[in-house]
Amino acid sequence: MAIPMKLLLRLLLLLVLGLGLFAAYLAVAPAPIDPLAWEPPPVPAMSGPLAPNERLAGATLLAAGKIDGPEDVETDAAGRVYGGTNAGEVLRLDGDALEVFANTGGRPLGLEFAPSGALIVADAKKGLLSIDADGQVSTLVDTVDGVRLGFTDDVAVAADGTIFFTDASDKFGFGDHMLDLLEARPHGRLIKYDPLTKTSTVLAKDLYFANGVALSGDESFLAVNETYRYRISRHWLKGPKAGTTDVLIEGLPGFPDGVAQSGRGTFWIAMFTVRNAAGDFLAPRPFLKRMVANLPRALWPKPEPYGLAIEIDEDGKVLQSLHDTAGASVYQVTSVHERDGALYLGHLHRDRISKVAL
Repeated sequence: MAIPMKLLLRLLLLLVLGLGLFAAYLAVAPAPIDPLAWEPPPVPAMSGPLAPNERLAGATLLAAGKIDGPEDVETDAAGRVYGGTNAGEVLRLDGDALEVFANTGGRPLGLEFAPSGALIVADAKKGLLSIDADGQVSTLVDTVDGVRLGFTDDVAVAADGTIFFTDASDKFGFGDHMLDLLEARPHGRLIKYDPLTKTSTVLAKDLYFANGVALSGDESFLAVNETYRYRISRHWLKGPKAGTTDVLIEGLPGFPDGVAQSGRGTFWIAMFTVRNAAGDFLAPRPFLKRMVANLPRALWPKPEPYGLAIEIDEDGKVLQSLHDTAGASVYQVTSVHERDGALYLGHLHRDRISKVAL
């Protein structure tokens, strides 16, 4: 039965009025952010060593359907594979056997073994943790300089046992990373923990979502991902620039999440997704960013399913890239761990660890 024209016009008017009221609410309602405007750098050409390919598309899927959100991946001396989960567990994969190694009671993200054999964990909710060989969890740090760790993200351990880790945002906790992106203010910190004195020192602050961290091959500097600036910063530990921070590489083609030393004097960068026009359009427009922050989260922009890992040298030169352009097998890569000629890829929101032969 046809809808009368008058009724159709009334329904249309109500719809327009409702949308107008909703837009007005988004514009005037108090927002959870105090955003700044910034102008993103140009999107780099996907050519040369960044040229698209399908080298990730044939990945082997480990523990598929059995592990929820292995954001970072680590291996031990025996070749067993570790990954944290949304349930707070650190799972260990030995061949096809998967077991619970420990439970932090939080959200384990970055993982790295210390020379002592302890597994050091950056737990987004609990802080910097240590797990012994029996799976016993202890807290190393949860507050630095009187400021509680808001989003402990990644960890790198030096040969002498010194631990470096990131606090991605001391304002927005785990699950609120999109608010940090929209606010565009530097809430991140790079921190050093001395296991001998049990003291912590802030090495660099005012970082834009301080995400992955890794040591250079000679441990002269740290590479630190600033995810929401599409760049990797470099904090010098040794030499004439010791104590200073500069840029290792900028203008990346996506959002750098994890960074890891390959063991060959290069770094692997895990790219959560590629750049998108909507995000770059919003960046210099605080008014629109407030409106987006007030939207129900189901309506927030979604990342494009694109698999990407990039290898750079220690001068920031891009050497190669591995892609899954459709995200059919691999996407939302949050960590890259190289071991015995293969890459193990972690994924924050997926149910597998991806393995790719080099």
